[in-house]
Parts: sequence; C-alpha cells; structure tokens
Amino acid sequence: MINNFPLKKLVLVAGLCLPVFAYAQEAPKTKPNWQNLDLKTDSVFGISTEKAYNELLKDKKHVTVLVAVIDGGVDVDHEDLKKVIWNNPKEIAGNKKDDDKNGYADDVHGWNFIGSAKGDVHYDNLELTRLVRINNARFAKTDSTKLTGKDLTDFKAYGAMKADMDKQVAKAQQTYTVINKFNTLLDGVLAKLGSQNPSLEDIKKFEPKDNGEAYVKRVLESALPEFKNMADFREKEVNGGLTHFKEQLDYHLNLNFNSRDTVGDNYNNVNEHFYGNNDVTGPDADHGTHVAGIIGAVRDNNLGIMGVANDVAIMSVRTVPTGDERDKDVANAIRYAAANGAKVINMSFGKSYSYNKKAVDEAVKFALSKDVLLVHAAGNDNNNTEVELNVPNRTYEDKSGVAGAWIEVGASGPKDDETLKASFSNYGKTSVDVFAPGVAINSTTPKSTYGEHDGTSMAAPVVTGLAALIRSYYPKLTAVQVKEIIMKSVVKISHNVEIKDGETKKEVPFSDLCVTGGVVNAYNALQLAATY
Repeated sequence: MINNFPLKKLVLVAGLCLPVFAYAQEAPKTKPNWQNLDLKTDSVFGISTEKAYNELLKDKKHVTVLVAVIDGGVDVDHEDLKKVIWNNPKEIAGNKKDDDKNGYADDVHGWNFIGSAKGDVHYDNLELTRLVRINNARFAKTDSTKLTGKDLTDFKAYGAMKADMDKQVAKAQQTYTVINKFNTLLDGVLAKLGSQNPSLEDIKKFEPKDNGEAYVKRVLESALPEFKNMADFREKEVNGGLTHFKEQLDYHLNLNFNSRDTVGDNYNNVNEHFYGNNDVTGPDADHGTHVAGIIGAVRDNNLGIMGVANDVAIMSVRTVPTGDERDKDVANAIRYAAANGAKVINMSFGKSYSYNKKAVDEAVKFALSKDVLLVHAAGNDNNNTEVELNVPNRTYEDKSGVAGAWIEVGASGPKDDETLKASFSNYGKTSVDVFAPGVAINSTTPKSTYGEHDGTSMAAPVVTGLAALIRSYYPKLTAVQVKEIIMKSVVKISHNVEIKDGETKKEVPFSDLCVTGGVVNAYNALQLAATY
C-alpha cells in the first residue's frame, strides 16, 4: 500500500454517530522547501541541504546518479521533472523492439509491472484479502479437527486473518456511512446559508435549529481555518473520505474483485520476469510524481520546487496500485532497477502481510550484489515495527541475515519539540534507522502541478535524495558506506517526543524510536563523506 494519507484530518471516533474532525498533527505553517532548510538559520528542522550546497558543494565536480522510484507511476512530462527523467540510452523509443536485449521492449523511462496490452491495473486488493481468498479455497472442505503440523498452523493463521478482514470491512462500512450522514447534514446547512462556499464568518453567524446542524457548525468552525475555503474542505475531507472508504469496500477488501487478469502473467510463477508494459505513468501518478520531485526536481529552473539532489536521473518502475503491491511485482521491480543501473532505489510503500517474501528477499540480495542502496518508508500506522509487521523489510524470511544496504525511514515534523515525531509515523528502536521530514512536504504532482502530502512516503525520498547527492559528489563510495555516512551524521535528538499509545499520549526519548536516535542531515553527511 502506498505510504501516505488519503485523508489528513478525518477521524472516526467509536461510539459517535457522526464524524469528528480532529488533527492527528496540527498542520504546520511551514516555509516552502522546508525539508531542505536548516534548523539554526531557518528555524525549521530540515536536513540543511541548502547550507550544504552553499558552503560545501560550490564548484565541486559531480556525476549523474540513476535513482529508481518503485511506486504507482511518475508523470514523466512534468515541467519540473522532465529534464531529470531517465532516458534509456540503449533503447529506441516507439519501435516496439527490445533494442537493449534486457527483456523489456521500449523501456525508455523504466517499466510497468502491473500493465499489459489490455491496459493498466489501477485498483487491487489488500494482501490480506488475497490471502483470505486463497485460504478460503484451501480450507473450504477441510475438517479442522483432523489438521496437524503446518496445516493446523496455517489454519489458525487463516482464522486470524479472516477476523482481521471482517474487522476492517466493518470499520470501512461504518465510516463510510458516518461520513455520508455528515455530508447530508452539511448539504442542509449549506442550503440554509444559500451558498456552497460560505466563509468562516458565515458559519459563525449561522444559528442551528437542531443537534445535527449544531454539530456541523462545530466541525466547520474547527476545521475550516486549515483549508483554503469550504469547497477545499469538502473536496479533500468529505468527498475524499467517501471515495477512500468506497474504494476499500469495492476493491481493497472485496473478495470478489481480482484485477490480475489485466496483467496476463502466470501469477503463480514467481520466476517469471518478462511481463508488463512501458507505461511508467499509469492511471494515477500522484504519489510517485510527488516522491520523484522530493528526490530530484530541477533546482535551477525557477519552477516549482527544489529536489534534494541536483544531478539525478529518475527511473520510474510502476509496481504499486491503489491497494497492496504484490510481492512478485516488487521483486521484479527491484531486479529491473538494479540490472539497469540504478544506484539508489526508493520504496515508499508497505503492507502488513506478505504472500512471497522470499522472492522479494532474493531480489534484494541481487540488488545488493549490484551495489544498490535501498531506501524504504517505515509506514504510517503509528506502530512499533519491532512488534507489528511492515513489509518489505531488511530481515530475510529464512533467518539468513539482513540486507546491509537498506535504510528504513520514519517521518519527522518541522518543529524541534515534542511533536518532532510525526504523529502517524511508524517507529522501532531496532527496525527503523533514521527519521526525515515527512509532514506538509510540497512537491510535484501530475500535469505540472504541485501539492503538499504527509507520510513516511515523503520522508523516504528525502533520504533517497541525500543518498543520491552523496553518490553524485563521492561516486567511489559503496552503498554500505553511504548508509553508514547517513546514519553516523544524523542530528541526535536529546529531548523527549510525544507518542500515542492507543488513546493515551506519552512522552518517550527519541532514541527509543530508531537506531540512530536522530534526523538525517545533508551538511553533516557531506562533511563526513569527504573524510572517507
């Protein structure tokens, strides 16, 4: 599942018949490009990228670094990205031939592992749904009292998965119903106001006639200041919520929906590598385009934003639908990126269940053999990933070890206070390596537009951009050395941060949240790289 929020502020509180709009983390009024700014000079906890360019990198030679973005697609024609999109030098565009003999015809800008001549996968199930469907068939006629060994273990796991799925379906249905009811009440209030886009002052002057109208007024008075206007609030939060939970019910959690026929591969053959098409943008490239911009949007064109790295080529490997990515596709995406020269791979996705982790592990090992650094988003469930599974991860399923050149990234906010840990970010003292800016990050979005997103999905490309920056100016460094430099050069956090444990908030040392106990820093990292 792509690691960022479809909704920032809509929270369903159990026991209420209406939605409560609350803020998981107060939307910060940040400076543009804040992730690249410096805490001391700019008063926001960025990674000091601009300071590094101004003081350490002037007139230094550098090389182009190929970075793979394994995601939902990248808009390769975006005004702030098209100059840094990878052009496969061995491939002739549009001739429908595999000119470079790598098995992928016309892979000019990358490859799409969830498409075919029939079209492209937009929606897919959660991995949980797929596993329940498989096990429904496996255990349909089984007498559970006669099961032993692995079959009994699998049956018990299947029961737990079914219960988890039932819970998620019920929650999605309840939340959809609640938001829909709020939407109806909102329609009534707007009709009485005589405007579909009233101001905050109009709302404050409105005199409700019943409890429903009073509730709508309270919600709007609380929420509207964080949006451009009523239309913006309604589009992003109300309509966004309805769309999100309907997608869950219709696709993600629907046992009767299966999109794999669109791809046309033999899904059970994990050794099958050559399928898909060359549409690296796909039907919804919002997330991947945002990620790509954070990494390497052109810095000197007076357009849009500035990426972390100033000399990259972005390879788009489309793998992640709206729903959970499939292990076979992830494995093939990693292999494709590594085999075609990527030196850093960004993976801003994750899920709670895995169908074939071994295939992904083997692909990771292949990437490491090619001296590739893999950067992965830790996830947005405010979970301790030492306890709650988030895959892919660096620990090999067969217990043979861990991937050395792998960085797991949590998300931080702009303030050096108790809110530094983004409220949504996963964490883990041994399972997450570093934190990086991931709140209200402005970046590229499709059709040459720009927008803010939150998520560890945004924090990971900050680290990917930093890794690419180091490899660009110090190309002789290995992937393991680059990871070591990034880890050793973090800004250590000595104060406590707020964390939510269930319904309880508590303060813990930041050092309990990740291996390094700090936020990445480009200035420190480049200073350290110069000593290697």
